[in-house]
Amino acid sequence: MEVFSQRFFDFVRTVTFESKLRFAPTPSGFLHLGNALNFTLNWLAARYSSVLASNGPAAKIYLRIDDLDTERIRPEYLEDIFETLHWLKLDWDTDHNPPPRLALWRLNQSPITNSPITNQPITNQPIYQIHPAYRQAGNLQHYFKILERLREQGVLFACQKSRRDLEPFNNVYPPEFREQGLSLDTPDVAWRIKTPPNFPLPDFIVRRRDGVPAYQVASFADDLHFGITHIVRGADLEDSTAAQCFLARLLSEDNFLKINFLHHPLVLGEAGEKLSKSAGSNSLKAMREAGVGPEKIFQTVGAWLGLEGDSATDLLTAMRKRLA
Repeated sequence: MEVFSQRFFDFVRTVTFESKLRFAPTPSGFLHLGNALNFTLNWLAARYSSVLASNGPAAKIYLRIDDLDTERIRPEYLEDIFETLHWLKLDWDTDHNPPPRLALWRLNQSPITNSPITNQPITNQPIYQIHPAYRQAGNLQHYFKILERLREQGVLFACQKSRRDLEPFNNVYPPEFREQGLSLDTPDVAWRIKTPPNFPLPDFIVRRRDGVPAYQVASFADDLHFGITHIVRGADLEDSTAAQCFLARLLSEDNFLKINFLHHPLVLGEAGEKLSKSAGSNSLKAMREAGVGPEKIFQTVGAWLGLEGDSATDLLTAMRKRLA
């Protein structure tokens, strides 16, 4: 992990008081250890500038809910995101003044007594309400504008092929599938984008068959819209980074291409498999319910970075000394 720790510290040194980072969880399952490590790394990078700035301006870190995958989203998964951040004692910023109440918590289910945003008593209300600016479902107009710009460039094609059709090709999209002769206005077709040979995500989907903008477009548009300057994400998303930078080059969005990306190692299961929210792997909820504290999370991050600490603030203090 020595190589990663040096890369992380080099990354942190580029964060200034004008920088913007984000948490971007998807409420499609209970969060796992890897999600918590990612949250912590992003928080450390953002809050290190606060240490340097004392009481002056500092970098911001936003919480964005990636909730386009409506088939898998559940209220309990949304609750888990907020409870996890509260459990880890990680805060975030908002451009709204006064800050919006991003969630109304159910007192009979949540141990939290105050809102993590307003620090005011929480309304006993069974409905979750998230400020539309911070959820993908509230920003669809941005994604459709991106899709229209791509369509105008003539780089898209309609596709009716299913995952089963791709199995003989090891799920790598073959170039001959581009020639399906379908209009983009054909019902029940996905929109794919033509990519160069040997691209990490060949001809990736930009609009799903149900008409919903795909992840690559939504994530790209959000980071562009919020002016994100630094992103820490898992190594499993390196191909997504390449896809989103490809979109940025096509659309001449130079600000996106200036984003500083850092990809961290993945946390694997006992059998060496990638952890999955949908599979409940190493659920943080289960840890909390078992009375386990978050110290393990911070000790793991500390091991990655060569720092010691049982809390986020411990790690921040240790990092300040290391980089002084």
